[in-house]
Amino acid sequence: METVEILEILQQKARRDETVRSTLLETRKAADPLAAFCKAGREMGYELYPMDLIVAGEEFYAAMRRSTNGGGENSPMLAGEDDFYELFFAGLEEAPGEQSGQEETKVE
Repeated sequence: METVEILEILQQKARRDETVRSTLLETRKAADPLAAFCKAGREMGYELYPMDLIVAGEEFYAAMRRSTNGGGENSPMLAGEDDFYELFFAGLEEAPGEQSGQEETKVE
């Protein structure tokens, strides 16, 4: 399973289950929040490691840069667009139960 898919599943679970949501939000208070977040994800059954999040964000951003204006250094830096960890929490901190207009993916 890809890192982005794992994050989507965790976010959906957190929106449906307050225990999951509070567990994931609590990781932000840890001495190493990224490692704590990944550990919580692994405890829920998902292979998630800090480097996975970093690489996924960098790969996504690199692909986006290559697709705009021929790639190269003239492509604008979009603050935060390569940080899947922060984007995950930005979506999670919306009111519980909101789906941001996206359909929920069923995961068993």
